[in-house]
Amino acid sequence: MGILFKNGTVVTASDMVQADVLVEGEKVVLIGQNLPTRGHEVINCKGKYLMPGGIDVHTHLDLPFGGTYSNDDFDIGHKAAAFGGTTTHIDFVIQPKGGSLHDGLKIWQEKAKPAQIDYGFHMAVTDLRDDVMAEIPSLVDEGITSLKLFMAYKNVFQIDDATLYKAMEQSAKHGMIVMVHAENGDVEEQLRKQLLAEGKTDPVWHYSSRPPEIEGEATNRAAVMAGLTGCPLYVVHVTCEPAVAAIRRARALGAPVMGETCVQYFYVTRDKHLGAPGFEGSKYVCSPPVRNAEHHAVLWQAVKDGTLQAVSTDHCDFWYEGGVGPWQEWGKAHNGGDWIGYEKQDPSYRRPGKELGKGDFSKIPNGMPGIEDRMMVMWHLGVNSGRLSPTRFVELNCTNPAKIFGCYPQKGTIAVGADADILVWDPNKRHTISASTHHMKCDYNVYEGLKVKGVPQQVYLRGKRIVDGGIWLGKNGEGRFVRRAPHAPVL
Repeated sequence: MGILFKNGTVVTASDMVQADVLVEGEKVVLIGQNLPTRGHEVINCKGKYLMPGGIDVHTHLDLPFGGTYSNDDFDIGHKAAAFGGTTTHIDFVIQPKGGSLHDGLKIWQEKAKPAQIDYGFHMAVTDLRDDVMAEIPSLVDEGITSLKLFMAYKNVFQIDDATLYKAMEQSAKHGMIVMVHAENGDVEEQLRKQLLAEGKTDPVWHYSSRPPEIEGEATNRAAVMAGLTGCPLYVVHVTCEPAVAAIRRARALGAPVMGETCVQYFYVTRDKHLGAPGFEGSKYVCSPPVRNAEHHAVLWQAVKDGTLQAVSTDHCDFWYEGGVGPWQEWGKAHNGGDWIGYEKQDPSYRRPGKELGKGDFSKIPNGMPGIEDRMMVMWHLGVNSGRLSPTRFVELNCTNPAKIFGCYPQKGTIAVGADADILVWDPNKRHTISASTHHMKCDYNVYEGLKVKGVPQQVYLRGKRIVDGGIWLGKNGEGRFVRRAPHAPVL
C-alpha cells in the first residue's frame, strides 16, 4: 500500500502538469495520469499544487553569537520550518577557536539529535591553521562539501585574503564549494568606531556601519579569487546593487560564482523597520543590513534573470525582550558568571536577546526569525505579484539549493526515485503571519500582520505526513543527516 496524490498539479523547476503521484515507503515510485487507486491511501489534491519540500541552505540553529545563543534549535526550529513547507535545511557548524573542524562537527551532531526534518552541515572555518587546512578533504567523507568563510566580524570570525585564497585552492582540488559572508570587516570596524564615538548608538546606525559599498567591494574581491582558483563560490545573503553587480560581472567573465539572497531582503527596509522609534529597530538588525526599496527591485531582477540562484533565510532568531531574570544570579553562583546551563534549572527562562545592544548598536545580536515564513512570503510577494512563475519559485526555493549543494535529485524535485518530500500547497488559502501564531521560539515576527495567499496544507517528509493543516505529526529523531556529494554543478 502506498500514498496516492490524486488530481493535483505537479510543479517542478521546469514544468507544471496535471498528474498523480504515487509514493511507496520513502520514495516517489510513479508519476502519471489516472493512476489506479486500489490498495492505496488516496489524497485528493484537486485545486492544489504538489511541490517538492523546501530547502533552506542558510540557517543558524542554537548558534553562539554576541554573548548569547540563537533561540531555535533542531527541535523547535525544525517544527517551525516544516509548518512553513521546508523539509530540509543546511546549518553551519562553527569551528571552535583553537579547535579542529571535527571538534565543531561533534558539537553540531549532538545539537542535531532531536532532528524532526532532514538536515545537512556546512563547515564555517574560523582558524585556518596548517593542520586545519589538511583536515578539509576529510569533510567530503563526512558528506560535508561546503566551507564558509567570513570577510566580516573582525576579531571574531573574519579571515584575511590569504586565508580565503588558500581555502579556495584546497576546496577546488576536492570538488568543494566555498561560501563567503562578503563585507569588508576592516572598513566596517572603522565606521562602527566612528559612529559610536559620535554618540550614534541607536539600531538604525547599524546600517551606516555596513553600507552597500563594503558589501559590493568584498563580493568583488571574493569573485576575483574564485576566477583565479577555479573554486566554485557561493555568496550568501546578497542585499544590494553593488554586490549583485559584482556577481553579474564575474559570471559574465566565466568565473564560477553564484549567490543567494534572503527573503527578508525583499520586504524589510532600513527606513520603516531598522529606523523604527526607540529600540524597536533592533528586531531587524542583521548583517549585511536590510536595505531600502531600490535594492529590493535589484534583487527581484537578479532572481528573475539568474544572477542569483537561491533564496534562503539566514534564520538566526533572538528574543526581543530577552532574559533579565534569575539566570544571572544562577550563572554567578554555578558557572563563573555564564548563564549557559540555566535552562536545566528553569525551562521557562529566556536567553539574553536583543537587549544586549541597548545603548550600543554593535552589541545587538545579529539575526532575525524566518525559517517558517520563507516559502509563504516568497510565494505571496513573488508568484502572486507576477514577479515569479510557480516553476521559478520551486527552482529558487527547492531545486537549485539541492543542485548547488550536492543532494539532487534525492532532494529538491518530484521525480521517480526522489525522496517523497512533498508539499500539498493551497494557492488560494489565506494566512496572516504573526508572532501570536508562528511556531518559532521568538517573541516577534518580521512580517507581523502580512496577509499572504498560498500556504502548505500538508507536508510530507520522505513519505510521512508531518504537518496536516495546523496539526503537528512529526517526531524527534525522525530527521536524517543528508550526505552531500562533491563536484556539484555551478548553475
